Formats: sequence, structure tokens, C-alpha cells
Amino acid sequence: MSYPKRYLITSALPYANGLKHVGHLAGAYIPADIYVRYLRAQKRDVVFVCGSDEHGTAIPIQAMKEGTTPQAIIDKYHFAMKQDFADLDISFDIYHRTSSPLHHETAQEFFTYLNDRGELETKETEQYYDEEAKSFLADRYIKGTCPNCGSDRAFGDQCENCGTTLSPDELINPVSTLSGNPPVKKKTTHWYLPLGKHEQFLRTWILEQHKDDWRNTVIGQCKSWIEGGLQSRAVTRDLDWGIALPSSLKGGLGKVLYVWFDAPIGYISATKQWAIDNGKDWKPYWQDKETKLVHFIGKDNIVFHCIIFPIMLKLHGDILPDNVPANEFLNLEGDKMSTSRNWKLEMRDYINDFVKKENGGGQCVDMLRYYLTQIAPETKDSEFTWKGFQDAVNSELVSVFGNFVNRTWVLMHKLCNGKVPVFHNDLIDDQDKQLIADITASKEKVESLLEQYKFREALYEVIDLSRKGNQYMQKKEPWILAKKLAPLNPPQGGTSESGNMKRSLNIDDTKAPPSEGFGEASSLEGREAAQKSIDNCLHLCLQLSANLTVLIHPFLPNTAQKMLHMMKVVDKILDWKNAGSLKLLSVGYSLREPQLLFRKIEDAEIAEQMEKLKAGLVKAETGSLTAGQAGQKSDLTPQASDLKPQIQYDDFTKLDLKVATIIAAEKVAKADKLLKLEVDLGFEKRIIVSGIALHFKPEDIIGKQVVIVANLAPRKMKGIESNGMILMAEDKDGKLKFINPDEASANGSSVS
Repeated sequence: MSYPKRYLITSALPYANGLKHVGHLAGAYIPADIYVRYLRAQKRDVVFVCGSDEHGTAIPIQAMKEGTTPQAIIDKYHFAMKQDFADLDISFDIYHRTSSPLHHETAQEFFTYLNDRGELETKETEQYYDEEAKSFLADRYIKGTCPNCGSDRAFGDQCENCGTTLSPDELINPVSTLSGNPPVKKKTTHWYLPLGKHEQFLRTWILEQHKDDWRNTVIGQCKSWIEGGLQSRAVTRDLDWGIALPSSLKGGLGKVLYVWFDAPIGYISATKQWAIDNGKDWKPYWQDKETKLVHFIGKDNIVFHCIIFPIMLKLHGDILPDNVPANEFLNLEGDKMSTSRNWKLEMRDYINDFVKKENGGGQCVDMLRYYLTQIAPETKDSEFTWKGFQDAVNSELVSVFGNFVNRTWVLMHKLCNGKVPVFHNDLIDDQDKQLIADITASKEKVESLLEQYKFREALYEVIDLSRKGNQYMQKKEPWILAKKLAPLNPPQGGTSESGNMKRSLNIDDTKAPPSEGFGEASSLEGREAAQKSIDNCLHLCLQLSANLTVLIHPFLPNTAQKMLHMMKVVDKILDWKNAGSLKLLSVGYSLREPQLLFRKIEDAEIAEQMEKLKAGLVKAETGSLTAGQAGQKSDLTPQASDLKPQIQYDDFTKLDLKVATIIAAEKVAKADKLLKLEVDLGFEKRIIVSGIALHFKPEDIIGKQVVIVANLAPRKMKGIESNGMILMAEDKDGKLKFINPDEASANGSSVS
């Protein structure tokens, strides 16, 4: 497989008007960091740029709220955000800022280049003006009633209540936020980028060339914009905060570049600054066709990164993005994150409550990175819950990944004198062969998913490999085999080393069959075979642990470093080419004592976080439902009279309910209500036709675990044989919802 000559990876520039929450982290920063760490492990030429977006009306608005200046605001939040990203191990090559002289110069040059070549147009329009403040009003400085939901929390660009995108002219009873007075219309001239002129380019580039490799959300939103008719978009504003137009430009006095125009140019100026700092040439990263440009963003930035900025880049002679893996939104405990309602979990809060309270804090950083990747909103909105965080850490990181590594190290020290044992090829069995196959196949599986920006699935494969290691060890039972190595006439009384070892591993072998050849019946031949079996088991488990170190590093860098320390090896082992190898640890090499990779999250910690969240909501200026209102039942609450006729227990036992995962979905031709689903039952894949097309988009339900009636007689629907039925529930609004396990379960698991 051939790869690009170099990579330029960007994460959306965060506004420097406040601290950022974990939804931002999950959307644009952790996915990019995982991808970049993977590319670095591949030894590819990659630069990872980001920086603070320090212009636009959000900055002076925040300055007014805090009673200070815009410069003080950007200085405060730029350095705060930069530190938060560093504390959470986001490994930017540079974190720049758009207030830098280099960025101002770069943005002005970009504007001048387009304007001098006639790619921009000027228009005289009427815009809202505050006569008392003597200022034209940016969209965010105009407040009124939303025409969509009637809320009085609507601004000139968006309604804070329902999220509808607005223009100032759509507001009912608009007022200026500067003076509180109704604004008037006043003529002004601005420069515009005529997007409509580039419609065919966008159709070809996005809807044809990238229709199969970009995410459905991205393609869908771009298609909607294009087919809705692209309008000219202003690139200048009447403001006193921003990048001033070139002084030589006629009519440009008192105008600044619109923030949407200047902000993405920040990627270019950041690359320039990185090149200056490192003695490099910045131009190939933006002008060489052999460079792969990838933007990591949230879905609210799709139009800027897929339509507007690419047009700017094309006109400027720069490369276009190869992919824009935009994520959906991350909600919090059943509700949308909101700064105004104080319903949020800021990165700084997590850092203070977890990272800084730990010795080093690395494991808490990785616990958050793990959970946010596990629930990453790659195809639809997802939700952060503190209980989900606790379950992910305790049930997976601690009980699966960490447990496997710890058991391997403890047993290696107990049974192999703390050294990597030899592997005996003459005693290899089917279980050994299967684990070897799983290890050697892991690299290609994870690599393929990372190249497709499927970070959730890639992480699952790594954790699943450690799960397979646990299963392998449980089948081999080296602690049972160790009994055959006991003295032929063990001393009476006292506590045996074997017993101590089992207790340290929390192993219960009371139900295990008696060990053949134990005690007087033990032969020299049996002891030798037992030792070889132990050697093989622990040799493979150690090689698997080394592979896990390589594979987990892009996701959990601190965990990988701790494992390197336990193995007494250098960072070189993290090179991606080492994944899948069975020779990462040399026979006879001494390893350090085990260290617990993760700690459990206690119930008290979760309760404390929930109390903080609720207390913050109470303190917010905008209220929520009272306790009485929250407890009221809907008129549509299901009643007992809705029950079907009573059945007998034997009737129920005839149903074979199984857990399955939807792996493909498509609409059935000429059937508005039907979807054709392919589900994976673990032991087989089958087709099910389900009448849920009015409730779900096919692309949104792929990967969803569901419960199906597996023994339902086949039935043809629209010429397609359906083999099963998906269990569904209907909410109070008539919306269908899947019945699925609380936690991920193995496909084919029975439901009872």
C-alpha cells in the first residue's frame, strides 16, 4: 500500500472566549491525536497544528461580561486552553494563535491575493446599526424572539433554545445587546466570496469524488447546502476587533476580516510558525499535491471546512483536504451541554478533580481518553454519563486490559523467575495457534480501521485482543499446571507458595478437576510437560502484552509508557512495524515487577460529580424544571390497560431472544417503511426486514446492538426473505427505540 509523502493534520481552532468541555475534546482533539500518534508510529512525515481563534464577536462579548478588554480575554483563555490540552496529552506540534502578527500578515495577504484577481465582489447592503453605540451590529450583538420556537434567547445567528440557524432579519422584535435599543438599518459596503460560482466544482469534488470515503453526515450536510443554492458570503465586517483590511484598500477603513474567513487561514499561519521554529519549509505542506490534508472538526464546522475554506484554498492555489472526519455532538447526562445553563463538564474540571489528584495523573488522563473514544460520536450524537465512565474504566480497562497484563506479570514472576520463558514448538496446541493468529492479525485490523478514521472500532479491537488473552490464560490454567511442579513429598503444614500465588491472582480452583500426576504420582516426564506448557502460555501472554503496548499507544499514551517501564524496553518498540510480531521480548530477559495500570472509580467519586453537576445547574441564571414538574407523569404514560392477554411461562420459553449487531442497513425499494438489515449473531449473519425506516436512517444504526427474535419462521417482505424480528419500544411521542443491552454483549448471547 502506498502512502502520501507527508501529512498535515488540523484540529478545529477553539474560540478563546472560555474554557472548553469534554464534548469539544471528543469531537476534534482526541480523534486527531490518535491519528497523529499512529502516523508518527508509522514513521510518516506529519505535522499536527492547532491554535486559538481569537477574533469574532464572541471575544468582545466575553470581555464585556468579565468587565475587561478583548486582549485580556484572549490572553487569559489562550494560555488556559493550551495548558488544558497539554495536561490531557494532546500532542500538537504547534498550538498557535490568530492574534499573532504572522497570522495577521498571512490573512491579509490571502485576502489581497483573492481580491486582486477579481475572486471577491463588493456589495452595498443595509445592516443593523445601534445609533446610541454608534456601531454596526454583528449578528451576535442582536437579540430577539426566535421565529421557530418563540424563545427570547435567540441571537442574530442562532437560537440558544432550539439551535435553529438564523439571520438578524428573521428575529422578532430585535434589540441591540449594546444599548438595549431597537436597531435601525444603515447602508454599508462589504466584500463577498461568491460561493455560487463554484457549485460545479463542489459537486464534482465532494458529491462524486468523495461520496464513498467521507462520512455520511459530512456528505449529507454538504449536499444540502449545495442543493439549497449557494449564496455569496461576506468576508468583511464593520467591527473594531479583528484583522484590519490592508490600509491601501479603498473603502476598507474601519473594516476587519470576518472571523470565518480569517480563522481557517490560522492553519496556514500555524504551519508557517512551526516551520520557522523548526528550520523547515512550510510550503510543501500546503502546496504539494503529495501532502494529505485532514481536518478534524465537529459537525457545526462542516460548511466552513468542506465548502467555504476549500473554495478559498482552490482559488489561492493550495491543496484541498483529503478528508474531513467530522464528529456529531456529545451530550451530558441526557441533555445537551450548555455553557449558559452551566450544564457541562469542562476539561479543566476533570483535570482538577482527577488528573491533578493522582500521582502523575497519567492513568486518569488515559481513562478519560478511553471513555471518550469508546463513546465518540462518529456517526450520531452520543452521551457522556458518569456511570458510563465508571463502567468503562472498571469493567474494561481494569477488569479486562489491566487484569490481563497484571496476571501475566504476576504469573511470570511466580512461575518463570521474572524472566521471559522459552517457547517450546514441540508442545504447541490449537489454543496456542489461535492466540498466535489473533496476535499476528491484530496489526492489519487496527491499522485498517485507523486509516478509515474508525477510532471506536479500532480501540475495540485492541481491548478485544486483551480479552482474548484473558480467555486463553483461563483455558490454559498455568496455576493448575504449577501443582505438577510441587515437590513429590511437600512439607506438611504452613502455607504453600501455590496457595499464595492463587490468592494474589484471585483465582478459585475449587471446582477444577484433580490434577493428574500430583504428589507421589507426579513423574519427571509429567513435570517437564507441565513446565513446557507453562512456558508456552506465559511466553505468548508476554508477547501479547508487548503487542498491546504498541497498539494501545495512540489511544492511551501513558499506559503504553508504563508498560514499557515494566518490560524494561525503550520507546523504539512503539514503532508500528513491531505490531503483530511474536519476538518483541527476548527469551531470558528479566522484567520488572507488575504495576497496576488503572485504578477503579469508586461510587463516591461518581456521586460527587453528579452533585457538582446538579449544583451548577441550580446556580445558572436560566432555570430548569422544578422538582415537582420533573416528577409529573406525561398524559401519554403507558397504562396497565395496554397489556396484552396473559400467557403461560411455557409460551415465553419458546422465544429464542439473541443479541446481534447491525452490520449493514439499506432502504427497501418502493417501501417507505422498510429497511433491509444484515445482523451479526456471532455464529452466523442473517437478513431481517424491519418496518423502522420512518424512525431511523440506515447509516445511523450500523454498529448498533439489538435484541432479535431468532427463531421466528422466515417471511418474505417485498421479495426479501426476513429471518427474525428486531425488538423495539415506543416512547411517549410515538418514536421507536431499540431494545438493547445496557453494556456491550457478545453477538449471539441469549436474552432471558
